[in-house]
Amino acid sequence: MPPSDPGGAPRRVLIIRPSALGDVARTVPALASLRKALPGARIDWLVNEGFVDAVAHHPALYGTIAFPRQRFGAMLLNPRVGAEALAWLGRLRRNEYDLVFDLQGLMRSGYFAWSTRAPRRVGFADAKEFGWLGYNQRHKVDPDLHTVDRMRALVEAEGFKAERDMRLYVGEQDKTWLAGFLAEHGLAAGEYFTIAPTARWLCKCWPIERYAQVVRRLLDEGLAGKAGIILASPSEREQVQPLVDAMGPDAPLVFPRTSVGQMMAILSRTRLLVCNDSAPLHIAVGFDRPIVSIFGPTDPRLVGPYRRADAVIEPEGLVGVRRVDYRHSRDDQTTIARVTFDAVWARICEQASQPGLDEAGMPLGLGPG
Repeated sequence: MPPSDPGGAPRRVLIIRPSALGDVARTVPALASLRKALPGARIDWLVNEGFVDAVAHHPALYGTIAFPRQRFGAMLLNPRVGAEALAWLGRLRRNEYDLVFDLQGLMRSGYFAWSTRAPRRVGFADAKEFGWLGYNQRHKVDPDLHTVDRMRALVEAEGFKAERDMRLYVGEQDKTWLAGFLAEHGLAAGEYFTIAPTARWLCKCWPIERYAQVVRRLLDEGLAGKAGIILASPSEREQVQPLVDAMGPDAPLVFPRTSVGQMMAILSRTRLLVCNDSAPLHIAVGFDRPIVSIFGPTDPRLVGPYRRADAVIEPEGLVGVRRVDYRHSRDDQTTIARVTFDAVWARICEQASQPGLDEAGMPLGLGPG
């Protein structure tokens, strides 16, 4: 009986999308689609434990299954960790899922899908690393679709109507943290801009000295608030330090250490985000914020901010051109450096003219992504 038949609707559903953080954020439309189609089902999400906050507070979700990837990485060397991993897989199976969607499409996620022993295990027919072996329902999906639309197409292939709802949600604890953080720095919602100048690979990073130019001008003109917040992980602080140094110690610039939930809270109330192709971009889309995202070796038509072409800047001459595999030139900033400061500033002026936030810190007149 097809899953869309009310007489055989799944009762327990699992979404598998462990990583990366930006990919987790843009998998939310699949969750929204399944919840709308299956209002009475228990829908869980298997996600890396460090990214749980990205989806844990979504009202469509029943619960999360945290995957301790870092700890389980030592399972072959540590028998105790190996036993923990086996127990974790056992609990996954005992949840008795009726329907599982692997939206990651890799060997590990395919193995997780198989481990559930669910009667219907759905994935991409071209899943990498033989991940498709874990499925009993394999669907061919156009590889030239945007990543979000590929996941939506997989949901549709199972008979469910695919939604485009990208909305994300911040937990109450992180909302409280943000209120205290902003008060500490004399700010309110919408009175600051956010800069996310890092990415996993240097080739995706616009030169840091140009970010410094952007920050200086934003502060001088007050175009997007009276202060800036810099987002970067502890391991990326050295990469960002030249920007901080260029501004001087008295600049209204904050460089906090945050959890994923706290970062989401900051982005949910920012007046503007300027960033590379990285996780903060896709999180900001989920909060419908004004964004300027700078692309180089990656193709925004496939991995850019979903349905937000207005937020993208890329080098002239690359528009419509399929990119080569940027992983072969991880530290080469040649392509992204072709994006000029003037082009970015012009787009900042366009985005900063969008409606701001109301007294409750909610977007004024902006749709749900």
